[in-house]
Amino acid sequence: MADRGVALVTGTSAGIGKVICEHLLASGYEVVALARRPTDITHPRLRSISVDLADRAATAQAAREAVQRFAITTLVHNAGSIRPALLADVKLDDLDALTELHLGSAIALVQAALPAMRGKGFGRIVLLSSRGALGLATRSAYAATKAGMIGLARTWALELAADGITVNVVAPGPIRGTEMFHEVIPAESERERKLAAAIPVKRLGTPEDVARAVDFFVDPGNSFVTGQVLYVCGGASLGMVTL
Repeated sequence: MADRGVALVTGTSAGIGKVICEHLLASGYEVVALARRPTDITHPRLRSISVDLADRAATAQAAREAVQRFAITTLVHNAGSIRPALLADVKLDDLDALTELHLGSAIALVQAALPAMRGKGFGRIVLLSSRGALGLATRSAYAATKAGMIGLARTWALELAADGITVNVVAPGPIRGTEMFHEVIPAESERERKLAAAIPVKRLGTPEDVARAVDFFVDPGNSFVTGQVLYVCGGASLGMVTL
């Protein structure tokens, strides 16, 4: 198995982030996992750092710790939260928290990893946005910050291309088996069944679907793809889906 170097992944305690870690480990990466709760993956090439990425100071400390110990050349920012509310009930504190989690921590972590990437002339950055970035009721703060991730990625792709660093976005649609999804849609509920039926491919996504898309973007051979957004959504980004 080839040594793929060190990948930092956020939001790794369960769901999509955990499966991304499993895929990277299976591909030969050493993985640094950042999350509020440690992942239950046991692997000799996995290192965990507990951190709340909505806390700017804590994120800065975790970033320093990670880059002091590892030369990170692959970064997957998966951590996220929804905080749903109709417009009349949106709290600006929620917007602040999601801005820090989705955007601020991405900037801080990428800034910390950049020297190692530039030193090696190679880097892979993948941001996990959402189909919700296209607009969805009750998602003001979430959609705004997830759309912001697409803007970051396209900007960074232009800035970093000459350094051998690609920056891309995976934007999942409804993914069952994740805490975020089931906070809104109860598992095995009639609402879940109706949502699956409304998706063009007639099923909900899985964390494996998303991890396979991340695998493509982080692959060292895929150096001619940057600044792109891949919707892993079963066609939900093509029309109206009501949650």
